[in-house]
Amino acid sequence: MNSLEDFLKWLSLHKEETIDPERPIIDPHHHFWPGDMHYLLEDLWQDTESGHNVKKTVFIECSQEYLKVGDKDFAPVGETIFVKNICDLAKKEKHRTQIEGIVGHVNLMIGAEKTVSVLRSHLEVGGALFKGIRHAGGWDHHPELSNSHHNPPKNLYLNETFLASLNELSNLNLSFEAWQYHHQVNQVKKIAELLPKLKIVLNHFSGPIGIGPYANKKDEIFEIWKTDIRELAKHENVYAKLGGMAMPINGYEFHKQVSPATSDQLVQEQKHYYHYLISNFGPERCMFESNFPVDKQSISYNVVWNAFKKMAKSYTSEDKDLMFYKTAESFYKL
Repeated sequence: MNSLEDFLKWLSLHKEETIDPERPIIDPHHHFWPGDMHYLLEDLWQDTESGHNVKKTVFIECSQEYLKVGDKDFAPVGETIFVKNICDLAKKEKHRTQIEGIVGHVNLMIGAEKTVSVLRSHLEVGGALFKGIRHAGGWDHHPELSNSHHNPPKNLYLNETFLASLNELSNLNLSFEAWQYHHQVNQVKKIAELLPKLKIVLNHFSGPIGIGPYANKKDEIFEIWKTDIRELAKHENVYAKLGGMAMPINGYEFHKQVSPATSDQLVQEQKHYYHYLISNFGPERCMFESNFPVDKQSISYNVVWNAFKKMAKSYTSEDKDLMFYKTAESFYKL
């Protein structure tokens, strides 16, 4: 699409009536972009006020507004400053959705001692809003596929320096967002085994790839993923986010359609992933997430939360409360 205006016009081609509009929601995974994607506070509010009762959100790092001077290892603190300012701005309108958590970034390969220094800088500027970090480990050996935005080396999550630095998060009562690809689930399991006191949350179902060499292997990937997820879920320090699979890399090609994905389409294509994750982790360790504006490439905010509510239809009211609100509230201490 040629412009943001064209894209938003495309996104508006499909609208749905909001399901269960009074149900309280915490969206534990979204980003802010001041650049081309342009997703800032008013854009978030436009989405959270599109029908569902979104009370609170958690911002997840996306390498924005890094500090441009000083020690480069402290550059990610700039993102926390940037988001804290947005949080403060939101508080001027308390009746609207509030950003009550910030997950930043530290390059954990700088070593444990310096990691602590950078974490303390995040805490100094973010205060109680600062909840933890994400250091993406998504790596694939196929040259036509991109690695995660932190450009990790192979087996980053098994590196001794990385693990020693990661251990400092639990010492500061901070959490870790694990973002990698479907064939790396066992690396997250290894982290959970070695650092049982660390609170970990799996992002986006561990990123099942559905493009390039994986384009015609959806069933095969799902079966292998199931085995790995079952083992990972045995570690009670690991939680899971339910969402983030409407990205182009997942291979569903919603972004290429004449009109964006419907809630029924998302449910039909992906429900097996959702129900399997919930059955293994339990609602008490699962939280629905929008992953906006990244998933906005394929589906609107109102429609994606309709899809989640359709996924959750067969669960008890208590289980729904956990997955839409209470698990995120507890995990992030909101």
